[in-house]
Amino acid sequence: MNDEFEKIALLASDTENAQEAATSLLELQDWCDPSEADAVVVIGGDGFMLQTLHDMLDREAVLPVYGLNLGTVGFLMNRLRDPNKLVERVRRARQVSIAPLNMEATTQAGSSFSYRAINEVSLLRETRQTAKIEIAVDGKVRIRELVCDGVLLSTPAGSTAYNLSANGPILPLDSQLLALTPISPFRPRRWRGAILPDKSRVTLRVREPDKRPVSVVADQMEVRDVAEVSLEIDRERALTLLFDPGQALDERIVAEQFIA
Repeated sequence: MNDEFEKIALLASDTENAQEAATSLLELQDWCDPSEADAVVVIGGDGFMLQTLHDMLDREAVLPVYGLNLGTVGFLMNRLRDPNKLVERVRRARQVSIAPLNMEATTQAGSSFSYRAINEVSLLRETRQTAKIEIAVDGKVRIRELVCDGVLLSTPAGSTAYNLSANGPILPLDSQLLALTPISPFRPRRWRGAILPDKSRVTLRVREPDKRPVSVVADQMEVRDVAEVSLEIDRERALTLLFDPGQALDERIVAEQFIA
């Protein structure tokens, strides 16, 4: 049991059902301000959970987070049940550590941007022209020219999101792997992606940028007209998610592979 979780904060998305649930929970427990909390309960969907985790990364205040699903999928969340036992559930929850990707992007104009991504970083063509992207891993060029709609690098936590939609592999949470997945690839024709050790540094360079401009998206943050993007896991900023027994993210990642 996580007895160190003495002070717990409550955050809810602005959707009507999440606000109603938060109002009910406020009457059952003395909640504290997030700045004083040992853990945070988040009510909403996966999108609001990602927003909350990014806010923590930006503020340098990383707390364990227990999600209650009132969204559509709730892959990062727990079921909303037994409100009177919520605090006990939080303290009994299993802790799962996930590390974000750190993205360093340089635009064609020479501007630099740095963002973190919990799910994935994706490069996408900006016009009707296909993108041409060079792929290097740990300084060695592996594909000189990938002709495609785009390419993405996914963490295990994000492997069931956009990565799966692009026919990428589902990665177990403790696999220490990353999924490098092309989006609608044209050439090389037989290349369907790669699974890389999570210690890898991936560099993506845009070829023919004037004719084939490319944007990059780190979760929800976009940079347009990029020239080069470098990606690697940021182990110093690991996040902690809390799950009920039997509801942990690694079990969901396994289960997702057997859904027809």
